[in-house]
Amino acid sequence: MENSEGVKIESTVVTEEPLISALDIALFVVIITVAYFWYFKRDKQSSSSEKKPYIIQPSSLSSIEQTSNSSFIKKLKSTGRSLVVFYGSQTGTAEEFAGRIAKEGARYKMKGMVADPEECDMADLVEMKEIQKSLAIFCIATYGEGDPTDNAMDFYEWLQNGDADLEGLNYAVFGLGNKTYEHYNEIAIYIDQRLEELGATRVHEIGLGDDDANIEDDFVSWKEKLWESVCSHYGIEETGEESNIRQYKLVDCSEVLPERIFSGEISRLKSYENQRFPFDVKNPYLSKIAVNRELHKSGDRSCMHIEFDIDGSKMRYDTGDHVAVYPKNSSELVDKIGELLNADLDAVFSLLNTDEESSKKHPFPCPCTYRTALTYYLDITSNPRTHIMKELIEYASDPKDQEKLKLMASSTPEGKKEFHEWILRDNRNIVHILEDLPSVKPDLDHLCELLPRLQCRYYSISLSPKVYPKSIHITAVLVNYTTPTNRVNKGVATNLLAQLIPTNDELPQPTIPIYIRRSQFRLPPKSQTPIIMIGPGTGLAPFRGFIQERDYARKEGREIGEMVLYFGCRKKDEDFIYENELQEYVANGTLTKLHLAFSRDQPEKKYVTHLLEQNADELWNIIGEKSGHLYVCGDARSMAKDVHSIIVKVVMEKGQMTNSQALNYVKKMEQQKRYSADVWS
Repeated sequence: MENSEGVKIESTVVTEEPLISALDIALFVVIITVAYFWYFKRDKQSSSSEKKPYIIQPSSLSSIEQTSNSSFIKKLKSTGRSLVVFYGSQTGTAEEFAGRIAKEGARYKMKGMVADPEECDMADLVEMKEIQKSLAIFCIATYGEGDPTDNAMDFYEWLQNGDADLEGLNYAVFGLGNKTYEHYNEIAIYIDQRLEELGATRVHEIGLGDDDANIEDDFVSWKEKLWESVCSHYGIEETGEESNIRQYKLVDCSEVLPERIFSGEISRLKSYENQRFPFDVKNPYLSKIAVNRELHKSGDRSCMHIEFDIDGSKMRYDTGDHVAVYPKNSSELVDKIGELLNADLDAVFSLLNTDEESSKKHPFPCPCTYRTALTYYLDITSNPRTHIMKELIEYASDPKDQEKLKLMASSTPEGKKEFHEWILRDNRNIVHILEDLPSVKPDLDHLCELLPRLQCRYYSISLSPKVYPKSIHITAVLVNYTTPTNRVNKGVATNLLAQLIPTNDELPQPTIPIYIRRSQFRLPPKSQTPIIMIGPGTGLAPFRGFIQERDYARKEGREIGEMVLYFGCRKKDEDFIYENELQEYVANGTLTKLHLAFSRDQPEKKYVTHLLEQNADELWNIIGEKSGHLYVCGDARSMAKDVHSIIVKVVMEKGQMTNSQALNYVKKMEQQKRYSADVWS
């Protein structure tokens, strides 16, 4: 990687008598050097002076700030706090839960703060015992196949490799997971047990939230019992004071210069105008859409093949990785919020944290307009959680609307039932709530504080970089569905992508921010290793890359192992995606076998799981006798679970094992990365 501050010096050797003496050259170099540094220093000071009134503190800390502010113990002591809530979050939910716990601490005379373990020296946990009646709470999500979130990785490794004495540390853990995944809440469970092993005291039993059911309900139920345990453990009582205190204060930024206002950037101001490598979650690459074509041949559904141009970006990826796409909300929904609240969406504002010690100065990049916040930074299409219902109560002028919100915000059986039916079952977002409860008119800045951050969407990369090093392909189904209230909800990312159609070369091509997320979903190191790929629907995406990579190796003259693909869709003539490509790979020998299941082309539905059961001998031959690899991509809720059950059954029958032995065999396959899953719910 080239150093941007490096200077390349070239010298030329000549044989003739030089016109300038060595002394002259040395003197000239000294003068130029002094002039350069004098100008650079003056320019830097001038630039700093000019920018000072308009500096925007990003959500993340700089490396210098992280070093100086990494001691959360010092912050707790200097501000008289006794409660710290750490979060391990990939999508923002764990961070949101952490904030709610810290906020409620005031009701129990425990002033709290939220902390990102990535920005803290977690070894300071040993000093928590020095703070009277202190408590550390961990809201930890399990990500992927039993992995810690990116920001909790260092803490997780510290616990694994360290042997700190945590006696005197009081703690509690809430995990965020999904039961459709095999490694349900694995990271939270490990942290809870490991802290106890290191001598810490568990104040309340671990809570396990299931995002496949109602994680909000799980969290609220656990939180209520947590505070009961806290009161019992410390001998304190609830003050009874409500905790509806604003975390951020509104700042009028109407006088801020236009060039100092964020317009959708994730972290760095003007980052889309001045792109800088490396590109990551806080610094995405603005990629051109090179290709956007329909894959379905007919029918009322749509599946898009989209190609992102990454030429010149220096971004690298491996087959099996994911690409993250930053979406934006539809202007129709954004305008509707402005209309319902009679708000000026083009007013420039900022939200500043009332906690001066917090490392998170703003909930999203500020200053910006309300239109920008609602378009790029806030999630306005998901189902709001119960704490938002509670905060909206004060803005309802109609007693009936107030009572409805109070009921849904409560933890009573009736309240939970109403919230489940009216919000979750009927699939209402914040726009629908404001429409159906017309007397509810929250301040727009408060609403912006309450709504969660809009998250990027991840897609399996459906190609091999060896074949297309300057491009990234994805395969995405357009999401549109009708809710029980007869509203049409649209997928935020896929509906945006559907509009980004490349034009001719004379016009600017549509762009979208992206970055690459590494995956453990990898081909075997040896090209000769046989593999089985199971990917119905868009689960085919990463396997398109696998096949391309093996085909590339074959064309280079290398030996490749058997490749068996199980693919399924509804109808062969409608949604058999990449049909011609797959048939070509079969014809040239790269794809050894292609097993197809078209569920609705015959009276009885036929799925890939039926084909797997029929081909037990082939399965065992590859995963048992030849020590091959097996991959599953697609729906976690039913398909992936059914595949796992079938594999265990095949191992039992063909490997002549007991159920326990077969389960251990499959478990060992997973540990050896011979059984890999890239699934979603």
